[in-house]
Amino acid sequence: MGARFSVLLVHEANETAEALVRALRDAGANCTQLETAPGAIARLIDEPHDLVIASVELSGESGLAVLHHVRTDGPQVPVLLLTAHDDPGERAAHFGRGADDVLVKPVNPSELVARALRRLELARQLTVAREETARLHGLAVTDGLTGLANHRSFQERLREEFRRAQRYDSSLALVMMDLDHFKSVNDNFGHQAGDEVLSAAAQAIKQAVRETDIIARYGGEEFAMLLPQTHVAGALTVAERVSTGLHSLRLPSTPGLKVTGSFGLSGFPGRGISTAELLVRTADQALYRAKNEGRNKISLFQPPVGMSRPQE
Repeated sequence: MGARFSVLLVHEANETAEALVRALRDAGANCTQLETAPGAIARLIDEPHDLVIASVELSGESGLAVLHHVRTDGPQVPVLLLTAHDDPGERAAHFGRGADDVLVKPVNPSELVARALRRLELARQLTVAREETARLHGLAVTDGLTGLANHRSFQERLREEFRRAQRYDSSLALVMMDLDHFKSVNDNFGHQAGDEVLSAAAQAIKQAVRETDIIARYGGEEFAMLLPQTHVAGALTVAERVSTGLHSLRLPSTPGLKVTGSFGLSGFPGRGISTAELLVRTADQALYRAKNEGRNKISLFQPPVGMSRPQE
């Protein structure tokens, strides 16, 4: 059976080190023993390990240098320190530096293995918890069907980007897009076909924007594209690319279906647009005009003459 985990033991070469290596290997470790802190750090840079065990007292640089590297420059792996000084204050200082455990020499090999396995299990549990937290966060901010940001997540990013645009006096554009006659897709082809259209539309949007742009399924068949450091002219180009992408969609489940969208654009700085909410409202007003004028159109927000801010 192969090794279950890798350990780097940083310890002077002597009988104690040999005993520790044997015990760790018997427990299933692929154990490497080095004698100096610089050598151990170089090894960790080239080859990450699951666990590091370092003696504080080494020839030359202290084993604390290895701990410092792991905690600041290298991978965040468990570190056990071995020390010749049975001083509670010194052990407390080692914990303060980031050690996961501190053992006083002479070290019993069985106890070291037990502590090492426990630290590995805690590290594994922490990794699982972090992955689950990331998964749950992804579910909370992502639309499950399209993989885009959901409405709640988009609202948070919208506020952040609007504040940034105000602070640095930079441009910010918003494109709101609604798929045309989407209800008829569900009615004529079924909801599964409707889901395929939504997913395909999301892919068309992704291909038309930059990585720094924020795109979301705003609700139902409506999508939002927030474009930092972009003027309305640039947003118009993005909307045209998305429209072209929608026209090009050919879906096996809906042969002959032509997918189009209506677009509403607004931007900051703009007349009367002083909040993130007003940016959305003005883009919505432009979207409604595009739909009222026959759909499959791109409309820019145009405030009435003399209007200082959009009407509520």
